[in-house]
Amino acid sequence: MSAYTHILDLLQAIEPPADGTLSRTIHQDQHLKAVLFGFSKGQELSEHTASTPAIMHFLKGEASVTLGSDGVDASAGTWIHMPAQLPHSIKTRTPVLMLLLLLKSAT
Repeated sequence: MSAYTHILDLLQAIEPPADGTLSRTIHQDQHLKAVLFGFSKGQELSEHTASTPAIMHFLKGEASVTLGSDGVDASAGTWIHMPAQLPHSIKTRTPVLMLLLLLKSAT
């Protein structure tokens, strides 16, 4: 097994579906889980929380993101760090590609 993960182009690693949401885990170990998401236009990820701190890095498209009681816009290049248990949701305005990093405990 390789000691590293290499993906030449994240934008080519997943395609937003015509309708719906697609996710693909690209790396997972005891410290990190990295998941690529592809959302079609108009998709919504309803409010939820994560048990670990997380980072959302938007690679393509436009979305509205709710973080606690705040609403923010996201587009290609947007980077959001969230502490564990922060309620958040996403609603896409265009097809979206997003990298989600779940930061696990280093124990």
